[in-house]
Parts: sequence; structure tokens; C-alpha cells
Amino acid sequence: MKILIKLFLIFISTISLYGSLVSTAFVNNDIRIIEELDIKSTFITDYNLQKELQKRLTTNKTKYAEKLNNAHLFIPQIKKILRENNIPSAFLYLVMAESEFIIDASSVKKAKGLWQFMPRTAEHFGLETNRYIDERMDIVKSTQAAVTYLKRLHDMFGKWYLAAVAYNCGEGRVIEGLTRAKIDMYCEDVGYKQCRKDPKIRKYRKIISDYQHKRVSFRPLGKVYNDVKNWDYNPDIDQLLLIQNNIDRQYIPNESRRYIRKIVALALMNNSDFLLQDQNTHLLNRGVADPIATIDVKGGVLLRDVAKIIGLEKDKLKELNQHIKKNILPLDKESYQIYIPYSKLSVYNSNKQNLKQAQYEIYKVKSGDSLASIGRKYDVDYKYIMKHNNLKSHLINIDQEIIIPVDPQIFKRDLDYTVKIGDTLSKIATQHNVNLDKLMNDNNLKTSMIKIGDRLVIKFK
Repeated sequence: MKILIKLFLIFISTISLYGSLVSTAFVNNDIRIIEELDIKSTFITDYNLQKELQKRLTTNKTKYAEKLNNAHLFIPQIKKILRENNIPSAFLYLVMAESEFIIDASSVKKAKGLWQFMPRTAEHFGLETNRYIDERMDIVKSTQAAVTYLKRLHDMFGKWYLAAVAYNCGEGRVIEGLTRAKIDMYCEDVGYKQCRKDPKIRKYRKIISDYQHKRVSFRPLGKVYNDVKNWDYNPDIDQLLLIQNNIDRQYIPNESRRYIRKIVALALMNNSDFLLQDQNTHLLNRGVADPIATIDVKGGVLLRDVAKIIGLEKDKLKELNQHIKKNILPLDKESYQIYIPYSKLSVYNSNKQNLKQAQYEIYKVKSGDSLASIGRKYDVDYKYIMKHNNLKSHLINIDQEIIIPVDPQIFKRDLDYTVKIGDTLSKIATQHNVNLDKLMNDNNLKTSMIKIGDRLVIKFK
């Protein structure tokens, strides 16, 4: 009898502990967040999800509000892009999970920006990176690229939560996990004894093992997945996140299991009582209007010149335009988009005619260089170079990149030229006011013979 009473008390205490983690006061918005991600509503009672949520509500409320507050200028823009593309609103918290809403966030793996794009992925989705810009840190363009990627992942897997998991660990890893789960469900149904004798299943498991140990490429695994995805077995989130005993490689990696629960927990926090407090109520209304505006500015203009004509501190403008690497808009573009507070848009439109066309060069310091020698090269007083680079002394370092303000009437950049019908070398030299012998030397030409389509470089210095 004493043993029965003891077991009953243990059972009651366990239920009480679990009940403390799972609030009974769920609101409709909580369920909506779950279901928008194509997760069944019962996942709201997932022990590890509620544990993550309660931990954050206990220790992280202030930091959570600070992150939302620090990102107040661009959160509405992200929400708008997600809404326009029918992406679940919870994906705003994927950004928080990835970068904590830090525009120039970077990782040890060289991922960068709000959405933490790796260089190759960024290039694949049209984000440009060069000496002037890194569009992984462009608020709008990086979000549009992430939306394109997420929609592709959703098309691939049919569920938004799987798109989020694949965003974290890669589509190949999710495909492997789904393939294994479907095969396991089939084997559980027909019996593992029969499964072990099935040559097709044995072949499939061998391919999966070879893929895991990098003995084969993704292609064989992809063929297996294309077969099993049509089987009448559909593992849900509970099965995919289930910890399999005595198996090192789970269906979904540990990090990604924590990742999806973290995103859901962060989204659920937005429905919590602490955001109804006076100091936080403004956070609930974010997304009603666009606090930032997009403007087109001529290439080669300094950010600080834009800041000056709109009456904004340069550092404040830089916060919205972290993708401008050298504080100068790309010299190779006729115009380029930047972001300003919407409240400054009318001021900009009234004063943009005062934004003078300027020309700058980016110079990488070489051994033996000094500010004076660089100034002589570009016919610019070294004091102007110091001013434009906020240099406090004459000391410069090898490989340091500095901005050189140049007079376009005196200094001209090298020009790539393609020979056209009717061109002669002498005519090209005359048109560009360069010496014919210099033009030949710069292009390693032994004679003045050229043909249509030839590429020439025209150097003015």
C-alpha cells in the first residue's frame, strides 16, 4: 500500500511540474502562430517548447523588448515584405533567432546580415558583394532574397516549419531526415524483421549511410527521396523531433531542433502579458506604417553628404545602410538605393538638388606610400584625404583602403573600351584625349592594327 501511495504522489508531482510549464491561458494568436507554420495545434503543449518559452519569459523579457525596440525602424519593412509574399508572420522571429536584429551581424562561418546569408547563397539569390557594398546587410534586398529562398524551400517540402529547419541546416539534411523517417515508419508498419530482408530497403539504407559518410554525392539520396516521398507515410513534427535512443545522427540535428522551438517561442512571447505593460505597448503596434523610405542616389556620393542635406547625424544614417561598406555609394553605378527615416523624405525631396555630383576613388595603400605621395598621384591635397577618411594622424597601413576625393576634370578613371565599326587607334586616342603611343603601350600593342570587338583599356594617368 505504501508503494502505491508513493507512486501516486510521484505522478501528481510530475503532472504539477508539467502544468507549470504549459499555461492553460492559451490565446487564439498562439494557436494561429503554430498553425501558420503548418504545425499541428497540439504542438503548443510540447514539453521542450514550453520549457524554452518559460525560460525566456523568466530570464529574457527585458532583452527581448530591447531587441524589438532597437529594430523599430526596419521591423515594419520586414513584416510588410513577409505579408506581401504570404510568408507566416512568425518568420520575423527567424530573423531574431539568426541575428538578434543586428543588421551587420556576422558569424564565425562568414554568414552575415539580418538573415545570416553565407557568401555563395547570397550570390545565388542575387545579393551583390564587392569593395563598395555587401547587400547581405541591405535591410530590404536581404529580406527579399530570404523570402525567395524560404518560398523555394516551402515548395520543396510543403510545410513552413520544414522550410525554417532547412534554412538552418540545409535542404539536403532535411531530405535525409525525411527519407529515414518515412522508411522507419514503413518498417514499423510491416515489421522490422521483414524490412531487413527487403532488398529495396537494404539498398536505400546503404545509400543513406554512404551519403552520411560522404561516400556518395546527394544525387543518389535525392533519387531515394523522390521515391519515398510518394509513400503513404507522413512524419509530423513530433516524429521528426523525437530523440531516437542509441542513434548518433537524429532525423533533425540538435541545433535545428532547438532552432524551430526557439522561433516558435520567440513568436509566442509577442503574445505575452509583459508586452501589455506601459513601457512596451508601442511594440505591439509595430508594422502599422513604414518608418523608412527608399531613395535613389547617384553613385559616388558619400553617405555623410546625404545625411547633411536631410539634417540627420551621419552615424544614424549609417545604421540603416550597413551595406554601404566604405560610406560611399558604388562608383560603378549610375544610382543606388539607400534608406532614410520616412520622416526625412520630404526634406530630402526638397533638397536633393543640392546633392552635388562627386567623384571618389578607393585606394589600397602600398608599401612606401604616404598621404602626400597618394595626394600627388591624384592631384589632391593630403589634408582633404585626411578629412574624408576621418584620419587623426598621417599614419596609414599597408592594404588600408582610403577614400580619395578627386576632381573629375583633372582625374579620370581607367576606361574599358570595345572597338566599334569605323574605329581606328588614332581616332580612339583623339576622342579620349590620350597620347597614341601611351594607348599602345598600355595595351601592349606592337602595331596600330585593331579589329571590331577588341577590348582596350584607356588609362588617363
